[in-house]
Amino acid sequence: MTQAIEQPKTLSTAASLGPTFSALRCRECGETYDLGAKHVCEDVCFGPLEVVYDYDLIRQRVSRASIEAGPKSIWRYKEFLPVASDNPIDVGTGMTPLLKADRLARRLGLKSLYIKNDAVNMPTLSFKDRVVSIALSRARELGFTTVSCASTGNLANSTAAIAAHAGLDCCVFIPSDLEAGKVLGTLIYNPTVMAVKGNYDQVNRLCSEVANTQGWGFVNINLRPYYSEGSKTLGYEVAEQLGWQLPDHIVAPLASGSLFTKIYKGFQEFVKTGLVEAKDVRFSGAQAEGCSPISQAFKEGRDFVTPVKPNTIAKSIAIGNPADGIYALDIARKTNGNIEDVTDAEIIDGIKLLAETEGIFTETAGGTTIAVLQKLVEAGKINPDETTVAYITGNGLKTQEAVQGYIGEPLTIEPKLESFERALERARTLERLDWQQTSV
Repeated sequence: MTQAIEQPKTLSTAASLGPTFSALRCRECGETYDLGAKHVCEDVCFGPLEVVYDYDLIRQRVSRASIEAGPKSIWRYKEFLPVASDNPIDVGTGMTPLLKADRLARRLGLKSLYIKNDAVNMPTLSFKDRVVSIALSRARELGFTTVSCASTGNLANSTAAIAAHAGLDCCVFIPSDLEAGKVLGTLIYNPTVMAVKGNYDQVNRLCSEVANTQGWGFVNINLRPYYSEGSKTLGYEVAEQLGWQLPDHIVAPLASGSLFTKIYKGFQEFVKTGLVEAKDVRFSGAQAEGCSPISQAFKEGRDFVTPVKPNTIAKSIAIGNPADGIYALDIARKTNGNIEDVTDAEIIDGIKLLAETEGIFTETAGGTTIAVLQKLVEAGKINPDETTVAYITGNGLKTQEAVQGYIGEPLTIEPKLESFERALERARTLERLDWQQTSV
């Protein structure tokens, strides 16, 4: 394959050549706008805006070697990202492990399974650190001094943490019933936290009003075209970590649908710029049954998504009115993928399965992904010979409530050898009984 011209070897050298993005464009009608803080096509159709790149210019500037020589973070892909500054906010986000999941693969009957593990992403242990790093870097370029978000938890953690690092004022909005770990994981950075008595969709509507009155930079509202581009790095990294090639199949969680669409875009951009060979990658999405508007539309063959009221333990993906749902539907269908949903009980089993086989403790979104992966395999919708990548987007330490009562308890013993031996025998007996019950 012909390689792009090798020029810049460092982030600062590449940045000094000027940005590779030039405008915002409506995804529906094609109307263009300047690079300000706006997210919808206000003049024509109210469609979503996306960043416009010069891919010929990117192709001239990047190569596999120049990327590999870059920072060990998302900023090794800066030419593909909508930030002009030579000094974006870099807190070590990205380049998370792509783990060969052999034990889980054997359990499921697959030959080549990988886990993209953003449960250890920095600084707040979720993929949201990627999108926030981009959004706040761009917010600073646009002159914002206060940043905000509507969040189901992980985004609030990321926005508060990275704003603190960047010296930006921060006010975040969350539903009032979030898991304690996510609330604590936001408050520690000392932002203003607004806990709204309502679900995420109600929080988001309130934030749209606040954005219009306060003049703040809302990462997932008026800064959304820039923010959403951060998810592309999950596509870039997988391609690079697989030895500069694309997988056969990916399974990822669906909330708004943006992550799903941006992984797809990331793969396509690497093909456009000559970094990887073109390949048909199947895209499958995972939702919780208690909030599955995209899955329902997929199963019913609809090209529109009907909003639902969330009722699931998977709060981080509980978006009843997904902004990018129709685009996720399109990608799943045109790639011959699937969109499936699972019950809360299956989500808990998914969390436990990943932990027991691969030593990864994921939150409920990851449990949803693993449960859907298993469901698709059992339904014959994933070829065992395919190279499949499952995306784990958050850490289980944030949602411990989800598995309380569904896992074992410590064996309390006296500080004596006899006490230990009795407890060990009891544990082995219980393990044999569990195995026999599972076999039956």
